[in-house]
Amino acid sequence: MIAYLRHRMEEFGIRPDDLASALASEQSEQTKARYRSATGDTWSGEGEMPQWLKQATSAGQSIQHFELSSKVAAPQKNREAVDWRNDPFAGGPLARGQRQ
Repeated sequence: MIAYLRHRMEEFGIRPDDLASALASEQSEQTKARYRSATGDTWSGEGEMPQWLKQATSAGQSIQHFELSSKVAAPQKNREAVDWRNDPFAGGPLARGQRQ
């Protein structure tokens, strides 16, 4: 397996230093995240709150539920984006826990 990976890296012109720096930058981005959704979306806590977190908190979920601890699982890669604009319950009385 190692020989195969070395061959492929050589084929694409990837040096071990390039790989190490890419991995290091990816890890530093993950440590900046303060909140994470179940689908892997992250937010550092700075700037405007992202839509996924606004919707969750407006639906009654606590923001602390999404807060990261020191032991965090890696986010899922290659996931499909979710379009909440077409969700019939997002922002409605059901999502807010109100009765009509």
